[in-house]
Amino acid sequence: MKKFIVALLFFVLALSSCAFGASEFDETWLVTADTTAKGAAGQVFAQLIQAKVKEANAGLVIDYFPNGELGGDADLLRQAQKGYIAITVCQTAPVVSFIPEVAVFDLPMVFARYNGDTIDKVLNGDSEFHKKMSEAYERAGLHLLGFMQNATFRLATANRDLQTLSDFKGLQIRTMENANHMAFWTAIGAEPTPLAWAELYISLQNGTVNAQENAADTCVGAHFEEVQKYLACTNHILYCNQICINDKMYKALKPEHRAVLDKAVAEALQEMRPKLEEIDKTNKEILVKGNMKLIEYDNSFFSDVLEIQGVRDLYKKIDVATNGLASTLEKSLADAEK
Repeated sequence: MKKFIVALLFFVLALSSCAFGASEFDETWLVTADTTAKGAAGQVFAQLIQAKVKEANAGLVIDYFPNGELGGDADLLRQAQKGYIAITVCQTAPVVSFIPEVAVFDLPMVFARYNGDTIDKVLNGDSEFHKKMSEAYERAGLHLLGFMQNATFRLATANRDLQTLSDFKGLQIRTMENANHMAFWTAIGAEPTPLAWAELYISLQNGTVNAQENAADTCVGAHFEEVQKYLACTNHILYCNQICINDKMYKALKPEHRAVLDKAVAEALQEMRPKLEEIDKTNKEILVKGNMKLIEYDNSFFSDVLEIQGVRDLYKKIDVATNGLASTLEKSLADAEK
């Protein structure tokens, strides 16, 4: 309740500023919030946007609340929809409940064969996918500002040497409680097991499960190198953050303020890309120094996975659930490489 009251207070301040053009200080304030931890990529990204908007000195102010100060991801997305806050940054998974089309990011390995430049052209450039995704955001009362990524992914750690597809058979792997993710692991022969995060380390230690999947920095933070022997670059889900703003607030901004915000986000997205690559590389090195063996795959491995009938069925299911946006994403990625 306290978080809601704080958010509502800032909404009133922001609304009075946005709706009437200026506050008594001739400034327009946009309350921005996320759940990212101190120093995490999402927080660095939001702070970078805040700094760039300030440097523009155009009367636009980003009032930033990190680390879940105003609520969890679902809370913040709901608040942004209602206009209690303006902007939120989060990973794509929580957005699916608000925008079904975002489930395209659950397509296993859809991005695995592409580099960051190609993916960026599709997600943030003048692609058919970006156009249709933006329309989906608007139908939900939100305006898509961009996707932050640089071809870094969720990986698998295990106590089994996962060199070939057959090595995944019977692998007891902890996953998020996401039906699409679980269907993927089942399709390649593994045995997905949803498990509370707080229970995961001890469960890996005692063998209740013998594998898990996460981004490299999360694996380091959880010290999984102490209880896992192998780090497999399965690249099954893109590590991606989205940033969006309440659509009415965005349209109510002065044209010069919209331009400042759009420019700040675009520049921050580009500046974060090498940072994301460095974070991924550094954390993989930490895990390897912790005596984990790094396993990397070539494109033939990903192609073989995508030919599995269960994986193909999952693609069809997600394509239907996203009104054909999954097919649009695949085509846009292929076109971007031409």
